[in-house]
This record gives sequence, C-alpha cells and structure tokens, in this order.
Amino acid sequence: MAGVDRLYIMNCGEALVDDISTWSPGVDIGQARTFSNNCYLIRHGSDWMLWDTGVPDKWAMNKDGVDGSPGVRGFVHKTIRSQLAEIGVSPEDVSILALSHGHFDHVGNVELFTNARWLVQEIEYNAMLGPNPRQIRFMPDLYGTLRNNPVLKLNGDHDVFGDGTVRILSTPGHTPGHQSLLVRLNKHGPVILSGDVAHFSANMLFRRVPQFNFDKSASHKSMEQIQAIVDRENAELWINHDLDQSFRMHYSPKWYD
Repeated sequence: MAGVDRLYIMNCGEALVDDISTWSPGVDIGQARTFSNNCYLIRHGSDWMLWDTGVPDKWAMNKDGVDGSPGVRGFVHKTIRSQLAEIGVSPEDVSILALSHGHFDHVGNVELFTNARWLVQEIEYNAMLGPNPRQIRFMPDLYGTLRNNPVLKLNGDHDVFGDGTVRILSTPGHTPGHQSLLVRLNKHGPVILSGDVAHFSANMLFRRVPQFNFDKSASHKSMEQIQAIVDRENAELWINHDLDQSFRMHYSPKWYD
C-alpha cells in the first residue's frame, strides 16, 4: 500500500528543568521534572523524512549535561547518528528535514543533514536566521548550517508528499512559526506529532501555556486546532516531552506502520 511505510521514534536526549511551573504556570512551583525528547524518522516510498533532530549529539560527552536555555539542562544518552546506523540509515539518506521549531532540543543535530530539504514556516525561518534569535530562546550557533540547506518556506499547512499521508500543520504560539505533523499510518492509524504545542498531557488537557511562549493567544488557538484534528481523525496525540507517555512508546529499531 502506498503512503508511509514506517515511522521510527528515536531517543534524542532528555532535558531536566529546574522549575516545572515555568511550563505550567501556578502548578508544581519549584519542582524539577525530566522531559523526554524524541525525533521521528519517516519512510515514505524512496524518501526518508526526519522530524526534529534533538539535543546535540556532542553533548553526550558531558555526562552532567549542558545548559541549553534558562532553567533547562540537556542530556544525551544515545546519539541520533548511532540510532540511524542501527537501522542502516546514514544522515545523507535523509532527503526531507522538518523541525517543529527552533529551540535547542529540536535543532541540535541539523548539521548532520545538510543534504536534506528543510521545510519551515517562513516566519520561523526569519526568526531563526534574523538579527535577534536569542530573544525567542534560540541558539543560532547550533543551526548555522541550515543557511545552506535547500529550503521550502511555508505559510501554513503543507502536504509533504502530495498524497495526504504526511501533513505539516501550522501551530504558532510557542514560537512564531511553530508547526506540528499529522502522519496517517496504514495499520496503526493517524498520529499527530505535537512538537511543543503542549509539553505534557496535563498541559494539553488544561490548556496551560508556558510563561515564555511567544504568543499566548496563538498557543491556545493551536491547542484547540490540534484537539479538533485529534477528534475528527480519531488520531493519537504524541506529546514529545511527556516522559510518562514516552515510556509506553516503541523506540527504534522497532517501528510503527
């Protein structure tokens, strides 16, 4: 059957946050929490598409982690390069690269995928590569190579392969051009890769918006948009940073189809 052949989940690091209430205002004040951090590799016909690239592989050398943004420390236990090699894929094989957004734990390994066509909302492209990326908590030293990638700038939703099986969803709010991904799997059914529309299930349920989000109103609208698609498609919502949910997932070399 045509469409998505396989969807792999890869462990692309973890993040330890000092105070979870920064992400859930008014809740669990002063409590630390560990975030999962996943990347997703999609096989569609002859193409390999990668969604997010995780915490930088080079941080694996520092067992105590590295400060990625205020109050967040990133860790790498298994590199994305080694996980790709385990299933016989090289970074050069990846032809399509899409990032949910430009924060360090999503862009950390873009330098491995210089051959891939980068699919990005134009407003996010301008924010990442413009004059003031650090105002949005971006770390431009991590993704400078993207300037040389072939790029497709988007202004809204986008059907990646033209057959409806993989669709980028424009979900701004967390950052100016944040995006999510709808993947229609042949056997498993539809799933939505949320990016950081919500950081864990309770935040999605109660519509909690992190203090530092770029646009709170847009964040709420994007949550409502994703929930409507979940309901309409009877889709699963895979929340990238929800460690409890991630514990229940099948990681590469296993796959979903």
